[in-house]
Amino acid sequence: MLIQVFPLLALSVVIYNVIVLISGDAAAAQFLARGIEITLFSGDAWKFTVGDLLIVISLVLLFVEILKSTVTTANSIANHALSMLVVIVALIEFLMFKGFGTSTFFIIICMGVIDVIAGFSITIVASKRDLGVAPPMVG
Repeated sequence: MLIQVFPLLALSVVIYNVIVLISGDAAAAQFLARGIEITLFSGDAWKFTVGDLLIVISLVLLFVEILKSTVTTANSIANHALSMLVVIVALIEFLMFKGFGTSTFFIIICMGVIDVIAGFSITIVASKRDLGVAPPMVG
Protein backbone atom coordinates (compact mmCIF):
# COMPACT_ATOMS: atom_id res chain seq x y z
CA MET A 1 0.00 0.00 0.00
CA LEU A 2 1.09 3.54 -0.68
CA ILE A 3 0.44 4.75 2.88
CA GLN A 4 2.95 2.22 4.24
CA VAL A 5 5.68 3.52 1.94
CA PHE A 6 4.90 7.24 2.19
CA PRO A 7 6.88 9.02 4.95
CA LEU A 8 4.28 10.97 6.91
CA LEU A 9 6.73 13.64 8.08
CA ALA A 10 6.92 14.69 4.44
CA LEU A 11 3.48 16.21 5.05
CA SER A 12 4.97 18.60 7.62
CA VAL A 13 7.73 19.57 5.20
CA VAL A 14 5.19 20.12 2.42
CA ILE A 15 2.96 22.23 4.69
CA TYR A 16 5.96 24.34 5.67
CA ASN A 17 6.90 24.72 1.99
CA VAL A 18 3.37 25.88 1.21
CA ILE A 19 3.54 28.43 4.04
CA VAL A 20 6.82 29.81 2.68
CA LEU A 21 5.52 29.88 -0.90
CA ILE A 22 2.24 31.59 0.00
CA SER A 23 3.50 34.08 2.58
CA GLY A 24 6.92 34.74 1.06
CA ASP A 25 10.43 34.43 2.43
CA ALA A 26 10.38 37.14 5.08
CA ALA A 27 6.74 36.77 6.08
CA ALA A 28 6.97 33.03 6.80
CA ALA A 29 8.43 33.58 10.29
CA GLN A 30 5.78 36.22 10.99
CA PHE A 31 3.02 33.87 9.86
CA LEU A 32 4.36 31.07 12.07
CA ALA A 33 4.46 33.45 15.04
CA ARG A 34 0.75 34.25 14.70
CA GLY A 35 -1.46 32.54 17.20
CA ILE A 36 -3.85 32.82 20.06
CA GLU A 37 -3.17 33.80 23.63
CA ILE A 38 -4.87 31.88 26.41
CA THR A 39 -4.86 32.95 30.03
CA LEU A 40 -4.30 29.97 32.28
CA PHE A 41 -5.77 29.48 35.75
CA SER A 42 -2.41 30.50 37.17
CA GLY A 43 -2.75 33.87 35.48
CA ASP A 44 0.08 33.21 33.04
CA ALA A 45 -0.54 34.00 29.39
CA TRP A 46 0.19 31.09 27.04
CA LYS A 47 0.62 31.89 23.38
CA PHE A 48 -0.05 29.00 21.00
CA THR A 49 1.26 29.82 17.54
CA VAL A 50 0.87 28.36 14.06
CA GLY A 51 4.44 27.07 14.36
CA ASP A 52 3.54 25.31 17.60
CA LEU A 53 0.56 23.69 15.89
CA LEU A 54 2.79 22.46 13.06
CA ILE A 55 5.20 20.95 15.61
CA VAL A 56 2.36 19.18 17.42
CA ILE A 57 1.07 17.76 14.14
CA SER A 58 4.60 16.63 13.30
CA LEU A 59 4.92 14.89 16.68
CA VAL A 60 1.74 12.92 16.01
CA LEU A 61 3.06 11.98 12.56
CA LEU A 62 6.39 10.92 14.12
CA PHE A 63 4.51 8.65 16.54
CA VAL A 64 2.67 6.99 13.64
CA GLU A 65 5.95 6.60 11.73
CA ILE A 66 7.55 4.87 14.71
CA LEU A 67 4.56 2.53 14.95
CA LYS A 68 4.88 1.77 11.23
CA SER A 69 8.55 0.84 11.66
CA THR A 70 7.66 -2.15 13.84
CA VAL A 71 6.55 -4.05 10.73
CA THR A 72 9.33 -5.77 8.79
CA THR A 73 8.37 -5.72 5.12
CA ALA A 74 9.92 -4.44 1.94
CA ASN A 75 7.56 -1.46 2.24
CA SER A 76 9.10 -0.48 5.58
CA ILE A 77 12.61 -0.43 4.07
CA ALA A 78 11.32 1.79 1.25
CA ASN A 79 9.66 4.01 3.85
CA HIS A 80 12.95 4.44 5.73
CA ALA A 81 14.78 5.27 2.51
CA LEU A 82 12.16 7.86 1.57
CA SER A 83 12.26 9.28 5.10
CA MET A 84 16.00 9.75 4.74
CA LEU A 85 15.40 11.51 1.41
CA VAL A 86 12.87 13.84 3.09
CA VAL A 87 15.43 14.70 5.80
CA ILE A 88 18.10 15.44 3.20
CA VAL A 89 15.77 17.68 1.16
CA ALA A 90 14.58 19.50 4.31
CA LEU A 91 18.18 20.00 5.48
CA ILE A 92 19.12 21.48 2.10
CA GLU A 93 16.12 23.82 2.30
CA PHE A 94 17.08 24.81 5.85
CA LEU A 95 20.66 25.64 4.88
CA MET A 96 20.20 27.10 1.42
CA PHE A 97 16.82 28.84 1.04
CA LYS A 98 15.33 31.92 2.65
CA GLY A 99 12.29 31.38 4.82
CA PHE A 100 13.34 27.95 6.04
CA GLY A 101 15.84 29.03 8.70
CA THR A 102 13.43 28.95 11.62
CA SER A 103 13.31 26.95 14.83
CA THR A 104 10.03 25.36 13.73
CA PHE A 105 11.59 23.94 10.58
CA PHE A 106 14.71 22.86 12.47
CA ILE A 107 12.57 20.90 14.95
CA ILE A 108 10.76 19.22 12.04
CA ILE A 109 14.16 18.23 10.63
CA CYS A 110 15.16 16.82 14.04
CA MET A 111 11.97 14.76 14.09
CA GLY A 112 12.87 13.45 10.65
CA VAL A 113 16.32 12.41 11.86
CA ILE A 114 14.75 10.66 14.85
CA ASP A 115 12.33 8.93 12.48
CA VAL A 116 15.18 7.65 10.29
CA ILE A 117 17.34 6.43 13.19
CA ALA A 118 14.46 4.93 15.16
CA GLY A 119 12.96 3.41 12.04
CA PHE A 120 16.10 1.56 11.06
CA SER A 121 16.83 0.53 14.66
CA ILE A 122 13.34 -0.74 15.37
CA THR A 123 13.15 -2.57 12.05
CA ILE A 124 16.48 -4.32 12.71
CA VAL A 125 15.38 -5.41 16.19
CA ALA A 126 11.97 -6.53 14.90
CA SER A 127 13.51 -8.48 12.05
CA LYS A 128 15.89 -10.27 14.44
CA ARG A 129 12.89 -11.17 16.56
CA ASP A 130 10.95 -12.40 13.53
CA LEU A 131 13.84 -14.52 12.32
CA GLY A 132 14.64 -15.89 15.77
CA VAL A 133 18.25 -14.64 15.62
CA ALA A 134 18.17 -12.61 18.80
CA PRO A 135 18.48 -14.29 22.15
CA PRO A 136 15.19 -14.60 24.01
CA MET A 137 14.26 -11.66 26.18
CA VAL A 138 13.95 -12.56 29.84
CA GLY A 139 12.06 -10.55 32.32
